[in-house]
Amino acid sequence: MLRSVEGHDKAMLEAGIFNVLTFMLVLCYVWCIVVHPGTIPDRDIDPSWEYVPQDGKAAANEAQLLEWKRSGDRRYCKWCAKYKPDRCHHCRVCRLCILKMDHHCPWIYNCVGFRNHKYFFLLLFYSALACHFITWTMLETVLKSVDQATPFSTMFLLLFGEILAAFVGILVTGFFAFHVWLMLSAMTTIEFCEKQYRSTGPGAQISYDRGPYENVKAVLGPHFLLWLLPISPPAGSGLYFECSGRTPLVGAPKFKEPSSDSSTAPSVGGLANRKRDDRLPLI
Repeated sequence: MLRSVEGHDKAMLEAGIFNVLTFMLVLCYVWCIVVHPGTIPDRDIDPSWEYVPQDGKAAANEAQLLEWKRSGDRRYCKWCAKYKPDRCHHCRVCRLCILKMDHHCPWIYNCVGFRNHKYFFLLLFYSALACHFITWTMLETVLKSVDQATPFSTMFLLLFGEILAAFVGILVTGFFAFHVWLMLSAMTTIEFCEKQYRSTGPGAQISYDRGPYENVKAVLGPHFLLWLLPISPPAGSGLYFECSGRTPLVGAPKFKEPSSDSSTAPSVGGLANRKRDDRLPLI
């Protein structure tokens, strides 16, 4: 193909597109590894998350929480000795509580959580694009190698590369489609598994679905022009989330991130008088 001007231009265009896709794939892969998924603040940063058993006191941030144990108590981690924010789970591999944990991925040797979820999503996106691009651009060359008198070694390598790219592309595309559905449904992989096995009952499930656009913003960030670039992560701290279903506490104020001003924090006495049945239970 390089013998003709038209073939040369086509080859250079395909090479340029492939290198761009590969660069974005590698960049997202590196960010998935080096960016911490987020964890519960330490005592010196925010002491309200420190677990103090049987203290009889209500923390100022309780009004913002949506997920509770079935007993009506706050969720806490016995390994980290901290109260758990909503959508937070303990990873036994990382030995940390991960904010908005999706899953632990051995391919990046890191958890996928609130702060690196976008990079993992884009890693799947560019991996699927690269595999499909290789598969369809190689197809013409593979067909010609079969029809013409091509050396066996060359034909074998072309067929092997084509089959490998197609096979990996199908697997990654299916995995990417699953994560697209999770994103549009405002769920993580852990929440999807919990939904399958959690017993039904009043308040047994909590939905964070706020509509397709807001759900995408919660993963890819607030600026839609930057959704496909590994910059501009989602806003927020990863500690508090809005619920599209019932409010967690009767008479609770509209959700907002708690500020450092103590005057905006709900009173301890008011929290203590709320009924346990008004809270959304979680196993």
